[in-house]
Amino acid sequence: MKKINIILKSSRLLLLSFTALALFNCSKNDEPTTTADPIVVEPVTLNSEINDFIWRGLNEIYLWQEDVPNLSDTKFFSNSDYVTFYNNYGKSDELSQDIVKNYFTFLNDYNTPESLFDDLLYQKDVIDRFSWIEDDYVALENFFQGNSNSNGLDFGLVRLSGSDDVFGYVRYLANNSDASGKDIHRGDFFLTVNGQQLNVNNYANLLFGANNTYTLGMANITNNAIALNGKVVELTKTNFTESPILVNKVIDVGGIKVGYLMYNQFLVNFELELNNVFSQFKAEGIDELVLDLRYNLGGNGYIAVDLASMITGQFEGEIFYKEQWNSKYQAYFEANAPEILVNPFVNELSDGTPINSLNLNKVYILTTDETASSSELMINGLNPYIDVIQIGTNTTGKFHGSVTLYDSPNFEKTGANPNHKYAMQPLVIKATNVNGVSDYYDGLVPDYLITYNTSAGTVEGENLLNLGTLGDANEPFLAKALELITGTTTKFDLDKANKPGVKVEPVASSKDFNTRGSGLIVDFKQIK
Repeated sequence: MKKINIILKSSRLLLLSFTALALFNCSKNDEPTTTADPIVVEPVTLNSEINDFIWRGLNEIYLWQEDVPNLSDTKFFSNSDYVTFYNNYGKSDELSQDIVKNYFTFLNDYNTPESLFDDLLYQKDVIDRFSWIEDDYVALENFFQGNSNSNGLDFGLVRLSGSDDVFGYVRYLANNSDASGKDIHRGDFFLTVNGQQLNVNNYANLLFGANNTYTLGMANITNNAIALNGKVVELTKTNFTESPILVNKVIDVGGIKVGYLMYNQFLVNFELELNNVFSQFKAEGIDELVLDLRYNLGGNGYIAVDLASMITGQFEGEIFYKEQWNSKYQAYFEANAPEILVNPFVNELSDGTPINSLNLNKVYILTTDETASSSELMINGLNPYIDVIQIGTNTTGKFHGSVTLYDSPNFEKTGANPNHKYAMQPLVIKATNVNGVSDYYDGLVPDYLITYNTSAGTVEGENLLNLGTLGDANEPFLAKALELITGTTTKFDLDKANKPGVKVEPVASSKDFNTRGSGLIVDFKQIK
């Protein structure tokens, strides 16, 4: 099976950017190459080797490299000087010393790695909303494996209009977690942490600070007002590996067998478990599939290829999605390795295990504004091939992929600088489907929008007063899918469906604090 790979060339095939080695080898103490008097240039010391790593990495492979003047290949010299510098690599001439001085001076203007990184992004938070830098790549790697310091409680944080006070609502409990064994459930509310009222200024520290154990003050909402109910729940964070497969079951509705899967992250180390779920669906002969991605922020791209191939199976070898890189990488791949740019449907996992395919021509996908990246790739990539029925609200609007860069000569982890643990996760590709469809900045629009009524009018999304039980036929999002599948509302409680809700303003969610979310992650591999 072809993995989605990032290619970096140690041989500098594209003559991208001058390396740190070149910079550090050019000093005024080198021997002059002529008999003329030595050139004296006022020395400049590089304050942060992390800043050097950031500039080199973004200049190399960042998707919008050519659109950021400070990342230009000729930022520190003209085109002709660029060639001259390489021809005189490591020699103590005026040109190379001036280049080093200008480069170091530029980097030294930034007091922190984060400030440099942010300044080099292309229209940060407008165009590039998803590149990030991490000061501990061990934590980053753990997150990509589903490992984190967690009690297993997934929640949203909101506030009532006009109030600075914040309250939480439980979305789900991770299986086999500390929270899953406590008296707390989806749809519950909490108002305090360790007896302190949550507000817009303290929620991050109270819920995601150094305290691994805390107590939640539970609450009820009555007549658009929230108040403590006297119940207290204690939770403890531990080193925990969360399975992305939260719920999988077969629901029989009117003689129709419907497979339901709530899948919360595209993780490599749960590839086989995901395939086993589809083996069960296949063995039970399901007629329809509901894929719940409403809290799935993304993950590894080739797991998205796997999942799309499990849903279908009849399109092996055809293009699931295509990649677009920065201009110099794109030109290189088109000329030398065009297969890198396409990602086809497959029939086996990365270890050669045959994929359990359902050969479906239709799938129902549940979405919210936290359905992102690889999740959106599923919808966009499948759309040209089968009938994708999207139910819920608009997705996030992330159609880019990133890669982990380490501070080493070729940006791989092997040989990483031992003096720090910084790593970058910059966006490096734009993903399109086989028809070239992309650029859904406002998210993918559902075919069936889920709304509920409040005293302030109709609101889109999940009704906090009627979240329901995940995987239950009466849960509003799933109930809509079953209604479409059967053409009836036989198991759907219309009174619950029309239950008035409360209008709130979103503040954050627990996923916001899990290493910046995940996004579409692509693998790193070097051409030899």
